[in-house]
Amino acid sequence: MQKLEENFLLAKKQDRKGQKALYDMFSAKMLAIANSYVNNLHDAEDILLNAFMKCFTKLDGCRDWKSFPFWLRKIVVNDSISFIRKNKNILYADMEIAEDYSENENEDYPEEINIEEIFTQMPVGYRLIFNLYVFEEKKHSEIAEILNISEGTSKSQLSKAKKWLAEFLKAKENEKRTPETIKI
Repeated sequence: MQKLEENFLLAKKQDRKGQKALYDMFSAKMLAIANSYVNNLHDAEDILLNAFMKCFTKLDGCRDWKSFPFWLRKIVVNDSISFIRKNKNILYADMEIAEDYSENENEDYPEEINIEEIFTQMPVGYRLIFNLYVFEEKKHSEIAEILNISEGTSKSQLSKAKKWLAEFLKAKENEKRTPETIKI
């Protein structure tokens, strides 16, 4: 923590070494966050660089070194959402709120879960709302405001994302159980 405080104070004075140290401390985690939204490493790298540039030019807006990681994360998430808005056509179907999908707790799930594979295949709209709700712990009212959609759409998309995820995991488990082609 001492290094974070020290580097934060240096970066606040526009010291390049302090800025580089903060970049080195947080870039891998922030890249993973951006990539979980945009699902493209090159785009995530662009978002990361822009987020750090914004961070270093507006560092006075961060209260203190203790809140820096959260403040930076917020910039990365907001920049990721802005990128998606600008570069992708996300259509949310305004439908009635789907009933909550109840999961069977006794069901077996794959032992190894590849998060990158899941997010690569999950539809963009589902992934965006799932990330905001699960990882960023946003409420549906906040998600609706951020994405300019109705609360009902947010709830519906989350429900569909959960259902999609359960079906994806079930399909992966079935793949593991299916015996390979037997040669005679």
